[in-house]
Amino acid sequence: MIKIHDRDLRGRTKTGWLDSWHTYSFAGFRDPERVHFRTLRVLNDDIVIPGAGFPMHEHDNMEIVTYVMSGALEHKDSLGNGGIIRPGELQRMSAGTGIAHSEFNPSQDEPVHLLQLWFFPEKKNQKPSYEQVSIPAPADDDHFVMIADQHGTAGIATIHQDIKILRGTFKEGESATYTMGQDRGVFLQVTKGALTLNGEPLKQGDGAEIEGISGFELKADHDSEVLLFDMD
Repeated sequence: MIKIHDRDLRGRTKTGWLDSWHTYSFAGFRDPERVHFRTLRVLNDDIVIPGAGFPMHEHDNMEIVTYVMSGALEHKDSLGNGGIIRPGELQRMSAGTGIAHSEFNPSQDEPVHLLQLWFFPEKKNQKPSYEQVSIPAPADDDHFVMIADQHGTAGIATIHQDIKILRGTFKEGESATYTMGQDRGVFLQVTKGALTLNGEPLKQGDGAEIEGISGFELKADHDSEVLLFDMD
């Protein structure tokens, strides 16, 4: 089964400083058919104007992943962590028993475009933690590179849930297949370009829930990039 999430049919929150599109129910957007997919609870596609952002606020018992597509995002939290995340990096924050953080666009002239994802943790009330990693380049013979997993693999982020996060990159005309494990589900988000998923067209901002099949094929119509979340 493949369920396409058209980018233009997502929920939306638009203010003077934030333009946010919600794949799943969030803030004022409520859709009983769009609550979560397996352990993926939130997928927000955000654009924040220069010099603005989210003031300090609290979370608990969520695995929060931030991926910047353009611009930069400054992070500060109640654990004393601080830094700026840019394209080519991934940030993971485990809220656990509770953490407060802020996220601001440090630029005075360039917006920041990011994805923020929330996953249910494998166990509640874990110790809060934070990390930021650089995304490695894929091997010459592969389009996909692992950027986070549950096992603490060296050089990639650790998610406290049975999840693998991969980034896929494709030049125009290239294709690749992805094999799914038994009873696994995949959420695919197009972050750049346009592709087909088993022949179904997807453009930047579109997503797809995939389950109940053994695998799928991606073929790029243009230079493209995807994020892939492989979940139990």
